[in-house]
Amino acid sequence: MDQRLTSTWWMLRIALGLAPLLAGLDKFFNLLTSWTDYLNPTILERVPLDADVLMRGIGVIEILVGVAILTRWTKWGAYVAAVWLAAIAVNLVTMGRFYDVAVRDLLLAVSALALARITAVREEARVRVAVADTAWEPAPKGGILSLNL
Repeated sequence: MDQRLTSTWWMLRIALGLAPLLAGLDKFFNLLTSWTDYLNPTILERVPLDADVLMRGIGVIEILVGVAILTRWTKWGAYVAAVWLAAIAVNLVTMGRFYDVAVRDLLLAVSALALARITAVREEARVRVAVADTAWEPAPKGGILSLNL
């Protein structure tokens, strides 16, 4: 595997794994920001939960996505992160606020898709190597049971 691809994969994996994990944890502490400010009021009208409770639930999902990306489920975690980030962008745009954050989240969604695609390539390469290592080879000339007298 090309070292440039490997280092790119690690950069994306660490960044896109830690970001949702840390943001999810912060949903419980609100140190980075007041997360409820980013909730569309129409969602609160439809969901029978307090904004803080809803954000903590969202935080749990983000933590799980971050852990998935950082562990053996990188590809699927990255796909979920891409959809999640696009949904956040739609939420912000429909609020009519935070367009800058919506654009950033769309760019992060594209990055998450890139991570998922690179992970798929890495997995296919690993399978090809494993198959090549266990490939059948013919018996030596004369067969397995030849006596060579």
